Amino acid sequence: MYNAHRGMVPGAQPNRLQELLDQVRQEFENEAGRAGEMERQLAAQLQEMDLVRTKIYQLEQAQIAMKTKYEEELQRLQRQLDAAGGPSHSSHVSGSQHGGPAQPPPAIGHGQGTLFGGIMAGAGGQGGPGLAPPPQESQQPQGLPHGAPQGPPGLNPPPGPPQHPFGGYPAGPGGVNGYGPQGAPQPTASPGPGKPRPARGPPGPPTPQQNSAAPYPGSPQVPRPTPPPGQLHEPPNALATTTPNVGNTLAELDPEHVDERFKREGSDWFAIFNPRVRRVLDVNLVHTLPHQSVVCCVRFSADGRYVATGCNRSAQIFDVQTGQLRAHLQDSSLGEDGDLYIRSVCFSPDGKYLATGAEDKIIRVWDIETRQIRHQFSGHDQDIYSLDFARNGRLIASGSGDRTVRLWDISTNQQVLQLSIEDGVTTVAISPDNRFVAAGSLDKSVRVWDTSSGYLVERLEGEVGHKDSVYSVAFAPNGKDLVSGSLDKTIKMWELSSPPRNIPGSAPKGGKCIKTFEGHKDFVLSVALTPDGAWVLSGSKDRGVQFWDPVTGVAQLMLQGHKNSVISVAPSPMGNLFATGSGDMRARIWSYDTYRGPQ
Repeated sequence: MYNAHRGMVPGAQPNRLQELLDQVRQEFENEAGRAGEMERQLAAQLQEMDLVRTKIYQLEQAQIAMKTKYEEELQRLQRQLDAAGGPSHSSHVSGSQHGGPAQPPPAIGHGQGTLFGGIMAGAGGQGGPGLAPPPQESQQPQGLPHGAPQGPPGLNPPPGPPQHPFGGYPAGPGGVNGYGPQGAPQPTASPGPGKPRPARGPPGPPTPQQNSAAPYPGSPQVPRPTPPPGQLHEPPNALATTTPNVGNTLAELDPEHVDERFKREGSDWFAIFNPRVRRVLDVNLVHTLPHQSVVCCVRFSADGRYVATGCNRSAQIFDVQTGQLRAHLQDSSLGEDGDLYIRSVCFSPDGKYLATGAEDKIIRVWDIETRQIRHQFSGHDQDIYSLDFARNGRLIASGSGDRTVRLWDISTNQQVLQLSIEDGVTTVAISPDNRFVAAGSLDKSVRVWDTSSGYLVERLEGEVGHKDSVYSVAFAPNGKDLVSGSLDKTIKMWELSSPPRNIPGSAPKGGKCIKTFEGHKDFVLSVALTPDGAWVLSGSKDRGVQFWDPVTGVAQLMLQGHKNSVISVAPSPMGNLFATGSGDMRARIWSYDTYRGPQ
């Protein structure tokens, strides 16, 4: 009996094991069923979200069509009223667009009390065509009267006619560039602390003074960031020929105390190369292109043969090789009274057309050969601040103070898309593959939309985002990265999220900020990348242009080649050249190449 009993024990173990396996299998099937149910619920919710977003988009398009219809009807009634000799009434329709806020759009035009007036503001409160600084801390009471003699923080005009005010690098009452107790900088550049620079070349406009200003409407108060340690002035004896600890703030260096290996000087310009890193670039002046007013924008043609500039009432096209003027484009149908600054220019990919955006809210597409307007687009309610041509040569993107980004089809002469946001649009850029359009705004955000559907696919902001208005954006040549420049004095490089295939069913993602470039001492007004993606360029209200290594975030060089703010920088698509436009009424073409001198 004992042996028989022991012989039965092994037979019971497989049964118990089978029961346990069955329980595990059942639990797995239960969990798999629950997971499948969750997936079905998620798919249903995504589908429902897609339907909601599609419905909202349809409602937005219907609202736009209704608004257009009402405006046309009002214009027709206005014409009838005018023909009947009745009193004239404005046919402008106010109100929110595309689901935007109900309050009126912010005043972004030039002039006193506007968001874009400060950088261009000058004597007598006259405004120019630049972009305004953010709200400044001051003891001045809010609600500054429009007619007050002291304008927003900006810049005095260069001496002599024409009196077109524009901003340069301001020196605060208490020190150089608003920092420390040292003496004020000379007009040509920001010299080393406490040491005046000898004069080089003809004198420029006087160093502008920073005015206190009341907060501007339409943009929230943003505390100015505390300068990093590298930005604070050091005593003069710290700027010896040994490597100074200035970080990327190369404007802190006095050229008189910089080793010859790390500087290059011309008759009225100089460049300082970062002594903390190996010098790999050289820079030189190629052409100076004088203008009769502030140069608001510069842009090269796709083949690199020509550069276009925008200034008051006209756009110019210059031969890059000779520096000679090839075309002067001005709308003869407009009156001669007042200013009309061309804030943005861009060539078509084939080089046959030049698009211009101006303060009169109209986009003009010029036939360069005939000097005639080929297309004209109207629809924006405020000044146009930025344009970009798609690589397909068919679409033009525009950004305006009316809080909209619009896409226009030059083959049909029609608007094909309108994208509205919460604040004024300062800059737009189309991706190299034409799939996306990016925009920077006064609300500190960078947004990226799909050009075919109008769906928002990226919103770049938050803790790692800019702390003040974004004034310039540019796609990297790879189309996967984006750089942005801001009034917070920084440049940021973003790695865009992989766009989902089913964009309508996906919420907008936030790209990853992979690098922040700090070193400018004032607002960053323009950013770009060289065609090989090896360098990030930036132009600033501190009058400097800086080259940055996008991998390390370190500044390679700082170029001081203008007597006033650098409003626009543009690299040649063919490489080795870049152009700058400034408030000193000059555009300049520069070369950059590999440095082969001593290290």
